[in-house]
Amino acid sequence: MNLPAVAVSQSPEEKFREFLATRPKSQRFTGQQRDMVRFIFIQHDHFDADHLLGEMKKSGLTVSRATAYRTLTKLVEAGLLRRLELGQRTFYEHDYGYPQHDHLLCGRCGKMIEFQDPALEEIIRQTALQMGFQVAGHSFVIKGTCVDCNRARMPKRKLDMI
Repeated sequence: MNLPAVAVSQSPEEKFREFLATRPKSQRFTGQQRDMVRFIFIQHDHFDADHLLGEMKKSGLTVSRATAYRTLTKLVEAGLLRRLELGQRTFYEHDYGYPQHDHLLCGRCGKMIEFQDPALEEIIRQTALQMGFQVAGHSFVIKGTCVDCNRARMPKRKLDMI
């Protein structure tokens, strides 16, 4: 399911540059950081740091591992990326310019399917209201098996094998 983009007032690059400039100890926006932000926001896939580094290298962009990890942390702090902790792995996805959504995660193939459900959002809103809790966001991951992996596991009928 492709979720619609949300209108934003600044590009991810401009927002990150502003974030760095307004930190207690102002930090400069480096060329490697610029390359990372541009590369990440050209596509919309869930990724981990190693996958990002490999894809950037294939595209002819060089970013040190240390810079990549530091920059990913800052992009999360800036509200540009969301970090998803899934067992032993950490994935990232766009948060800026993208609507609140949740995930179905296939335990067999690793496919991550995004979805939105207004009823779920209402349950979260009502629960927070009842508890006097102010929600800043949430991450909901349902683990299971996707339709393609389920289909592959189904026993074949004898007539299908002829």
